Amino acid sequence: MTSNVKESFTGASGTGTTAPPAPAALAAKVRTLAPSMTRSMQRVAEAVAADPAGCAALTVTGLADLTGTSEATVVRTARLLGYPGYRDLRLALAGLAAQQQSGRAPAVTADIAVDDPLADVVAKLAYDEQQTLADTAANLDTIQLGAAVAALSAARRIDIYGVGASGLVAQDLEQKLLRIGLIAHAHSDPHLAVTNAVQLRTGDVAIAITHSGSTGDSIEPLRVAFDHGATTVAVTGRPDGPVSQYADHVLTTSTARESELRPAAMSSRTSQLLVIDCLFIGVAQRTYESAAPALAASYEALAHRHSPRTRTR
Repeated sequence: MTSNVKESFTGASGTGTTAPPAPAALAAKVRTLAPSMTRSMQRVAEAVAADPAGCAALTVTGLADLTGTSEATVVRTARLLGYPGYRDLRLALAGLAAQQQSGRAPAVTADIAVDDPLADVVAKLAYDEQQTLADTAANLDTIQLGAAVAALSAARRIDIYGVGASGLVAQDLEQKLLRIGLIAHAHSDPHLAVTNAVQLRTGDVAIAITHSGSTGDSIEPLRVAFDHGATTVAVTGRPDGPVSQYADHVLTTSTARESELRPAAMSSRTSQLLVIDCLFIGVAQRTYESAAPALAASYEALAHRHSPRTRTR
């Protein structure tokens, strides 16, 4: 590593290797990574997601011909999706095809029209949220998650960076960690975030939450924390984005497809909150002896605020 910047995104905890995604995770992987692919790679990814059975029967040359790309593009797409090579992708496609033939329900569109009845809006959003959560769970690397949990559990201090909708998620994580006795601060002001990041050292943890992976106001304080020796974590929907250059551990979120009525900033929050909950529960498990009394104390301190008030004459 030179000039304190990671030369390439290798995933997990510096090992550079992760297990290939299971067949059920393939479609989720395509939905997550397609926006960051080249157009030729998108054609390959969309083809395998749309017709896994047909593509599983094709050689690398056949799939290249089908998609109007090259064999090299097919192989690069397979690797970007998490498979060592095209042979491994074909095996996953065959497994996915078998699952679909076993009676899985057909896909339901989540596109919302201006004149949709509210009942349809509820049904579409509910399906959309379920798919987003399922995709996030399928893609979440538990090795990286475990490494992030271990770092948080032992941290002297935790800084969390996020702006806009991601800032709300950062505040949620701050509140959760504070209630189990950890010192955590969420920063949405970019200047305050950087001035706090300067104070971080080895043994501290900094977390940047950014769906796009390119939000400068979240990346800059993470870079400062990284340069000062803190353990850094990125929660992002774009694992190949700039934020990953300064992240020791990358936790990938999924998101529903954008629409005019529901931009990415809104739909990404569902998957971000799932990852935040996973981090919190993991830390609470790991620090249970101190976390449980701290949580009980916070409940007790707030209990009187939840008691019904008696009316006075």
